[in-house]
Amino acid sequence: MIFLIDGFNLYHSICDISYRLNIPCLKWLDINAFCSSFLSNVGGGANLEKIYYFSAYAYHLGDADILQRHAKYIECLDSTGVEPILGVFKPKKVRCSKCNRIFIKHEEKATDVGIAVKLLEVLSNKDCETVVLITGDTDIIPAIETTNRMFPNNQILMAFPFGRKNEEFMGIAPRSFKIHVDSYKNNQFPDPVVLLDGTTIVKPLVWY
Repeated sequence: MIFLIDGFNLYHSICDISYRLNIPCLKWLDINAFCSSFLSNVGGGANLEKIYYFSAYAYHLGDADILQRHAKYIECLDSTGVEPILGVFKPKKVRCSKCNRIFIKHEEKATDVGIAVKLLEVLSNKDCETVVLITGDTDIIPAIETTNRMFPNNQILMAFPFGRKNEEFMGIAPRSFKIHVDSYKNNQFPDPVVLLDGTTIVKPLVWY
């Protein structure tokens, strides 16, 4: 089984948990353990083959602390075998419908396309029988429909992050499931994380 993770979709679900449920920050998430906990949802003795984590550094925010936290977190993920695939934020001109002024908005690029391409790649290469997509973003639906036609013997499931279940997926990925808050709580990294080379990374204070 291979997991493809929309990092920002997952990140914003974690923020929603803290905001809506008044639960302490759960951003120190061990994604390898997190995904491993879902193997029973598939059944049949499923094995975890690979995890791909799609994200991007928010350089446009101009906040060195945010960038450092993100980079250190990705180091932690990499040490557990999760493979990060990084896109970019690109500026886009947007006109305000109320004041008619134009302002610059930064949008993450490459994640949706990256997930779609990786989905086709792993199934074409016969890397696994089942792919789990952790996202609630409907932009990925055309890619799922295409892979369902091309690889009818493979199985694609959606694992919806907290607050992101979307019924539009049910017709094309009927065995999909919601991720519950306990899955976030029960799969946090230790503090500190010890990397393979012995380096330690301490959980950021603002994530407590």
